[in-house]
Amino acid sequence: MVETTLNELRKEYGDVVAADDVSLTLHDGEFIVLLGPSGCGKSTTLRMIAGLEEPTSGTITVDGEDVTDMGPNRRDFAMVFQQVALYPHMSVRDNISSPLRASGVDAGTIEERVEHTAGMLNISELLDRKPGELSGGQQQRVAIGRALVREPRAFLLDEPFSKLDQKLRIQLQKELKRLQEQTGVPTVFVTHDQEEAMVLADRIAVMDEGKLQQVDTPETLYRFPTNEFVADFIGNPTMNFFSASIEGGEAVIDGVTYEFPGGDGDLSEVRRMAARPEDVIPVAPDNGGGLHATVELVEMRGSTTYLIVDHDGEELTVLQPEDERFEEGDEVALRFEFDDVSLFDGDGELVRHTDVEDEPVSANAE
Repeated sequence: MVETTLNELRKEYGDVVAADDVSLTLHDGEFIVLLGPSGCGKSTTLRMIAGLEEPTSGTITVDGEDVTDMGPNRRDFAMVFQQVALYPHMSVRDNISSPLRASGVDAGTIEERVEHTAGMLNISELLDRKPGELSGGQQQRVAIGRALVREPRAFLLDEPFSKLDQKLRIQLQKELKRLQEQTGVPTVFVTHDQEEAMVLADRIAVMDEGKLQQVDTPETLYRFPTNEFVADFIGNPTMNFFSASIEGGEAVIDGVTYEFPGGDGDLSEVRRMAARPEDVIPVAPDNGGGLHATVELVEMRGSTTYLIVDHDGEELTVLQPEDERFEEGDEVALRFEFDDVSLFDGDGELVRHTDVEDEPVSANAE
């Protein structure tokens, strides 16, 4: 079993705090994604795990052993960067086997591991080629193979697919997920792409300004964000936000009063409401009151069609209803599925999810 724990890990560069007391546990066999915008501290955190950056404070333990002051070689983690950094004069076979040869592994074991790794990555027929003869996707597979062949304690990847085209990225995401499940090597993957994170992760650690915002399964992050940042960052399209106050059985949303089911308990702190596009229902204005909006764009995404609407100068995204079709320029009124919205206070922190019965116990940093 391999379990890696970060305990209040902090990294400062002068007055800049790149990682702010990050505590997180990577469980054996788990695929965890560090997700956030550029500059949020995710790559710095990964590099501290790898031993490439020294923490300002905090500790890193692997199976209970403190490795904070150990160099990268002693941690036995394998890392893949955006730049594949293959040896151009070496064959694919020699590139993959290079860490084993450097460690003094015998020739028979090297050959066996290289052949096995190449087979898993579907690059067996490329073993005698040079990197310059390969496509970008093939080069990335070789880089992954060079890391994987070591049979490391953990696998660390820093946006390895960011420079590839969309079709190839999707293909390699599937292959990496299959490979990780097949090998069971615990994996930390850094990306700014929330769709990539949702596809790959068992758990996602969302970061912003050096801090962990929420650590949970993709489904939990999508349905039950813990603050406005996570609500806005997760999902494509992301959540719509409205000013809100709730008292008794009524909610005042952007100045319009709605009946609000499930208003039990103290909701006096509520100042904002967030709703997914599928939970905002456009109807013809004469079918009932509500917030008024104008359809600006009909956006088709595969089998799903969204409406981009303007409400008092603010752009919202709502789902095109199945029983009524709206076109650009149409006026609509907005209703809400209040059973599935999130309520936040004035600081953007969660007050309550209205779907409290289905809300799971947060996985958080455990």
